[in-house]
Amino acid sequence: MKTTLKGWLAISVIAVAILMSGCAGTVSNMRMLPAGSTVMPPEPNKALVVFSRTSGVGFAVQSSVFEVKNNRSSLIGILAAQTKLAYRAQPGKYLFMVIGESADFLTADLEPNKTYSVDVSPRMGMWKARFALEPMRRSDLSQPAFKSALDECRWVEKTAASDNWALGNMASIESKRAEYYAEWLEMPAAERPHLASEDGK
Repeated sequence: MKTTLKGWLAISVIAVAILMSGCAGTVSNMRMLPAGSTVMPPEPNKALVVFSRTSGVGFAVQSSVFEVKNNRSSLIGILAAQTKLAYRAQPGKYLFMVIGESADFLTADLEPNKTYSVDVSPRMGMWKARFALEPMRRSDLSQPAFKSALDECRWVEKTAASDNWALGNMASIESKRAEYYAEWLEMPAAERPHLASEDGK
């Protein structure tokens, strides 16, 4: 029985979908920590935020995460699919941003001595992947499915190459921040993603 062109196309689409759903991404401009590495709890009187990309969708595209403060974007780190990074912060209010084809934002209230989790969720854009920052609630952190997906992510950490990448691309980063933050502010306040102080453990 011969397979038609439409049949081959359908098979190809299914194969690509399977690959995209389960592939880890290539890590560039970040240091991949050895398998089995762990991250220490928050330092005394500080908070810890774990940013992760548990999904393999958009594995060919990296996403960069920033803290926005005093109208400036400061790189936290760059995530490939199925990687995670730790951000140690002073307690307080924060605005975080993720950059892909577009920009998305998340506000946060961080308390001392707590660990928070934010998932960088891919959304397929017109030319490449877009990303959203999804705050994980305290109840999510103990769910077996999320814990398993997070455990499968490899730890990465920022290097001088990471900061050099951000510096070289800052004009584009700030342009996206200005454009998409204005759109984000037009959303009703209740619909803007927010990481609450009680979401930490």
